[in-house]
Amino acid sequence: MKKQIIYMVCATALLSSCHIYKAYNRPDTIETSGIYRDPVSDSGTLAVTDTANMGNLPWKEVFRDSKLQALIEEGLANNVDMQAAVLRVEEAKLLLTSARLSFLPSLNLAPQGTITKMENTGYVKAYTLPAVASWEVDLFGKLLNASREQKTVYLQSQYVQQAIRSQLIGGIANTYFTLLMLDRQVEITSETVDIYKENVRVMEAMKGAGMATEAAVVQMRAVFHQVSGSLIELKRQVREVENSLSVLLAKAPQHIDRNTLEDQVMPDELMAGVPLQLLENRPDVKVAEMTLAGAYYTTNKARAAFYPGLNITATAGWTNGSGVTVSNPGQFMFQALASLAQPIFNNGKLIANLKISKAEEQIAKMNYQQAILEAGKEVSDALYLYDATNRKLVRDQIQIEELKKAVTYTNALFHSGQSGYLEILSARQSLLNAQLTEVSDNVQRMQAVINLYSAVGGGRE
Repeated sequence: MKKQIIYMVCATALLSSCHIYKAYNRPDTIETSGIYRDPVSDSGTLAVTDTANMGNLPWKEVFRDSKLQALIEEGLANNVDMQAAVLRVEEAKLLLTSARLSFLPSLNLAPQGTITKMENTGYVKAYTLPAVASWEVDLFGKLLNASREQKTVYLQSQYVQQAIRSQLIGGIANTYFTLLMLDRQVEITSETVDIYKENVRVMEAMKGAGMATEAAVVQMRAVFHQVSGSLIELKRQVREVENSLSVLLAKAPQHIDRNTLEDQVMPDELMAGVPLQLLENRPDVKVAEMTLAGAYYTTNKARAAFYPGLNITATAGWTNGSGVTVSNPGQFMFQALASLAQPIFNNGKLIANLKISKAEEQIAKMNYQQAILEAGKEVSDALYLYDATNRKLVRDQIQIEELKKAVTYTNALFHSGQSGYLEILSARQSLLNAQLTEVSDNVQRMQAVINLYSAVGGGRE
C-alpha cells in the first residue's frame, strides 16, 4: 500500500512538471490583424496589403545620397549608444555560456595540511590532497529554464542593438534632410532679402522723384529688416542642427558636408507588408517578445522550485590522516555523496514567488501586445503622412505659381500707379511663406518615408 502511494505521488509530480520542460511559444491570443489603417489615397502608391516589405531593403537602397550614406556609416561605426549596445551583446553572450556550463560538474582541487603538537610529543604532520567534483542533477528543469531564460536575455540584447541601429539610421537621415530643408529655406530667404533690398532702393528713388511717400519707404525698410532677421534665425538653426548631427556621429561640432534638397531621390512606392511581418522585423517588438519569453521561463523556475533537487559530490585523492591516526606514506581515498532536498515548508514563499512570476508573465504579455499596437500605429501614421504630404505638395505648387503671377501683376500695377506699395508687400510676403512651406512639406514627405522604413523594421542587419 505504501509503495502504491509513493508511485502515485511520483506520477503526479512528473505529470505536473511536464510544463516545466516546454519551450516558449508565441501565445495564440496575440492579435495582429487590423493594426494598419489604410490611407485614403487615389494615387495608388501605398501598398498596405502587399507581402513585400520595404523594411527588408538595405538602407543604402532607401537613402541613395552618397554623402548621407557616408554619414550613416560613420554613425554606425562611432556612435556611443551603438558601441555600448555591441558590448552588451558580448556581455549577454558570455552570461549565456556561463548558464550553459552550469549543466556540467564542477571540479576543484582542495589541498589541506595541518601541523599538530601536543605536550611532550613531537610535531604531527597530516595532509590531504583531494579533488572535489560536484554536480547538480537537473531533474526538474531548474538549470534548463535558467539557461533558456539567459538565452532570451542574449537575444534581447541583439534586438536592442538592432533597434538602436535602426533608430540611428533614421535619426541621421532625418537630421540630414532637416539640414537640406534649412539650406533651401536660407537660399529662398536670401533671395527675398535681396529683392526687398532692391525694393527699398527703388522706393527711395521714387520718393526723391516725388512718386512715393516717406511712409512707403519706412514700411519697405521695416519689412526688409524683418526678413533679414528671419534669415539670421534660419542660419542659427542650421548651425544647431549641424552641431546635433556631429554629436550623433560622436565628433566635435563642425560643418556637415552635404548635397542639396533637389538632389534627393526617394522610393516612389511604399510597401508596409502584412501586419504579421512586424512580429519578425521590428526589433523593439522582438525585445518585448523576449521579455515575455524570459518571464515565461522565470515562471517555470518558480514551478521547479517545488520539486526536489539532487546533488552528487565526489572526493578523490591522497591523505595520510584518517582523523584518528596519521600514517606515512599517505593512502588513496575516495568518497561519494548524493543528497536529495525536497521543499516541505517555506512559509508560503514558493507559492508567493510562483504567483508573482505568473503576474509578471501576464504583464509582459500585455506589454508585448501593446508594442504590436504601437508599431501598427507608427506604420499607419507614416503611410497617411506620406499620402497627405503628397496631396499637399500639389496644392503648394499651384499656390506658388499663382502667387508668382500675383507678384508680377502687382509690380506692374504699382509702376503704372494703379496699386499701392502695401499690395506689393503682401504679395511678396505670401509668396515667401508659400515657398518656405513647400520646402517644409517636401522634407516632411521624406521624413514619412524614413518613419515608415523604421516602423516596418528597416535598418537592421
